[in-house]
Amino acid sequence: MSISNHDLAPLSLTRRHIVSTLAGSILLPWLRIGDANAGPLAYQLKPEKLTDGVWLLRGAQEAISAKNGGAIANVSILDTDAGAVIIDTGPSLRYGEALHSVAKELTGKDVVRVYLTHFHPDHVFGNQAFDPGAIAAPQGVIDGLSQLGNAFADAMYKSAGDWMRGTELVLPKHVVTGEPEDFGNRQLRPLLLRGHTKSDLVIFDELSGLIFGGDLVFLDRAPTTPHADIERWRITLATLGGIPHNLLVPGHGPAEPGDRCIQQTRDWLEAVEAQITAAFEKGLDIPEATALPLPDWTNKIALARYEYERTVMHLYPKLEAARWPRVDEKGQSAN
Repeated sequence: MSISNHDLAPLSLTRRHIVSTLAGSILLPWLRIGDANAGPLAYQLKPEKLTDGVWLLRGAQEAISAKNGGAIANVSILDTDAGAVIIDTGPSLRYGEALHSVAKELTGKDVVRVYLTHFHPDHVFGNQAFDPGAIAAPQGVIDGLSQLGNAFADAMYKSAGDWMRGTELVLPKHVVTGEPEDFGNRQLRPLLLRGHTKSDLVIFDELSGLIFGGDLVFLDRAPTTPHADIERWRITLATLGGIPHNLLVPGHGPAEPGDRCIQQTRDWLEAVEAQITAAFEKGLDIPEATALPLPDWTNKIALARYEYERTVMHLYPKLEAARWPRVDEKGQSAN
């Protein structure tokens, strides 16, 4: 169900409004310890021009926290004859409102389309700032948000605190099927892929030759894997690498020409999967596997240790399910 501020009675309090108020009472004093002159929380969005009519708002190469307000994902703005197009909306209502304002300032136009690349919370909780009818995503992304969105919101409130105040889940109303969309001077081609999650959307801008890869590609930041199918992800990376392009915009990290972000993402996935699988086969338990050293080349990758440890937690249960014999099946064979 799509919920916005307009749907709430003026005097009603949802559970999340209560949580956000409590979070604010706890976190704001803590934030002010670090800065006695701290004012109201506000995202400082700094558009980086990639080419004519295309801007990137870079996310912090960090984990979600009350310090960064959850603004860790890349968000893109495109100017078209029909209006502004946005790719991903950021982590909160407050971010979405700032994004909406920046998009109108850069383009001088209203927002006509918002694409969501996948259902992870750092990419979608700015939705409230936009008309749900303009928000578009593949059905798999919408399904993922429907199933996990409220749990994601609870986790974001816990991690980002008062930055999330007033944020509620808003589902897209427009289903992306893979058909190109024509915005006058700019035709955008959606590619329905998967690997990072069960449903990942990539946008190819035919005018500029830019690929907006979402979290299928990371650069100088370790990939996240909570909903990943690593084998499928590698296949998808090969598909992306076969598309001629001028610039590739990852979900996290700088936009660059060439395939460095595709190769780095592939190298990370192959390295951590091989290391974790080998640890499992040697009989190491999870704490022992997480303590293993990483390859030297990962020293320059932001959050390498943090994401490796998370990936151990994600992959070990899958390895156990695939390789350990099931007690019920042994019992059946004995009968």
